[in-house]
Amino acid sequence: MSSLASVSEELAEIDGQIADLFRALSNGFQKLDKIKDANRQSRQLEELTGKMRECKRLIKEFERVVKAKENRIDANTLRTLNEKKQSMVKELNSYVALKKQYQNKLGINKRVDLYDGPNEGFNEDNALLASSMTNQQLMDKGNQMMDETDQAIDRAKKVVNETVDIGTDTAAALKDQTEQMSRIVNDLDTIQFSMKKGAKLVKEIGRQIATDKCILSLLFLIVAGIIAIITVKLVNPNNKDIQDIPGLAPPAMNRRLLGAPY
Repeated sequence: MSSLASVSEELAEIDGQIADLFRALSNGFQKLDKIKDANRQSRQLEELTGKMRECKRLIKEFERVVKAKENRIDANTLRTLNEKKQSMVKELNSYVALKKQYQNKLGINKRVDLYDGPNEGFNEDNALLASSMTNQQLMDKGNQMMDETDQAIDRAKKVVNETVDIGTDTAAALKDQTEQMSRIVNDLDTIQFSMKKGAKLVKEIGRQIATDKCILSLLFLIVAGIIAIITVKLVNPNNKDIQDIPGLAPPAMNRRLLGAPY
């Protein structure tokens, strides 16, 4: 602490905060072993994860301050500060590995957090740890990342192919529905034309019926009149106001000529 204070008060303060977090992490994992309830263990593990996240932030801040002052400090001091940073990274990675062990033990599904990605955590994928890896380890890690990338690309291609297939099926279904709608529209046009033709035919039949009714009414009146005349003639054959109907008038009496003998 005192050596860091001679270089920078800010570095000394950051180093003190990181040391406090490491002590809290150590005590927290020791306490975790004594907890029997799985839910309480999960909550304790989440709390420790938050402390590791804060520790990671402080280590990055430590690295930032060192880079900002590297032109104003000698090479030995700079090397000491980088070694201090690497020591912090390794200690934090040990707690990250311990956390994963407890996750597996508790059956907690792996979640993507600050310690799982290549750009977030201080695990083996982290750039801060790369400086402490050998060339072979870096090559192996690079090959692993390339394999993971190829797998991700293959999965993406599969998703794209499935999406294209779904789009093709959807387009075919839409085409069938469009053709079906066209047939329905044509059927509606045919029905409408038939209805108009039927309405016209009904009107013509109505007019014809009306004409037939007039003729029937006239015939009925004529027949009724004839019946009335016949009835009156039969009842009162001497009625001179009603003219004889041919074929129905009673026979005329024989008239004698003037001067004929009786």
